[in-house]
Amino acid sequence: MRHFITSKVAKAFALGAVASLALAGCGGGSLSGSGSSSPAASSSESAGSGELEKIVVGVLAIAPSAAMHYGIEEGIFEKHGLDVTLETGQGGAAMLPAVSTGSMNFAVGNPLTVMVAKDKGLDMKIVTGYSNSYAEGEDINGVVTRADSGITSFADLEGKTATVNAINTQGDLTIMEAASIAGADPSAINFSEMPFPDMEAQLELGNTDAIWIPEPFLSKALANPENVLVGYSNQEAIPGMPTMVSFTSGNYAEQNPETVAKFKDAMEELLVEAEANIDDVKATLPAFMTMPAEVAAKLKMEQYDAELRTEQLTSLGELMLKYKFVEKAPDLGAMTVD
Repeated sequence: MRHFITSKVAKAFALGAVASLALAGCGGGSLSGSGSSSPAASSSESAGSGELEKIVVGVLAIAPSAAMHYGIEEGIFEKHGLDVTLETGQGGAAMLPAVSTGSMNFAVGNPLTVMVAKDKGLDMKIVTGYSNSYAEGEDINGVVTRADSGITSFADLEGKTATVNAINTQGDLTIMEAASIAGADPSAINFSEMPFPDMEAQLELGNTDAIWIPEPFLSKALANPENVLVGYSNQEAIPGMPTMVSFTSGNYAEQNPETVAKFKDAMEELLVEAEANIDDVKATLPAFMTMPAEVAAKLKMEQYDAELRTEQLTSLGELMLKYKFVEKAPDLGAMTVD
């Protein structure tokens, strides 16, 4: 039976927002346009000086973050007057308190996580879109099971264990909705948590019935003839669903409107360039993910787009309310930078 952990998440957010100690765990590394690691800076430091303004942006150690590295290498942020330091967070939720308190000026993460944080009282503002899953065809994440499991559709997950990277995120949300659409009882799916790199081995050992995995883990798992694809839960639940957005805190947006405007302009240019030059974006993967170049070259990447897909994000908010991820439907307009 599914168990919700809303109160646990709320407590974690509340503690993270006030405890500076928690911020120390948000950064796993840094990469900046100047090659240095710098603390978060306010726009006043460089206002009127003509110098590049230093900002810290939190990213996750996943393939779509490659666009941010590409933007630094191509000088796109510098063109817009920004000297960007990238701080690698251990997870989307871990970056939220850092953004809330100003240790990070901006971050790129899952829109669901940002919406949950807003629901729990953290004043987050979405700045731009970032990446999206595919509305049709091969998608960038999917649910995989063993060929002899007897699971051939999302309906067959009823009474089974499905493994996701974290509870109350896009994985379990979309799987539950896909199962519901297929006529199954989503509350009868048991969800377990596990890091993506460990999932395929645990599936093979029989410790879970199905796994929700992104690229490059998805292609690797499906290369094994003993594994099969159940389906793409994103496409079943919300075709073309946004997977990541850029965001900041309400306080930072209010205090630094010029910086936010520069960052927004840079992101809009960057994501157009990244989508148009996807092979060059992939070329940055070996350095920051220690990924073999041949694997990076064949990787299916998410669609980059700075435009917010408001229709899909609204549908996401409705599903979050349906499955009690939040107490009220998110007000997308109120949490978006003008």
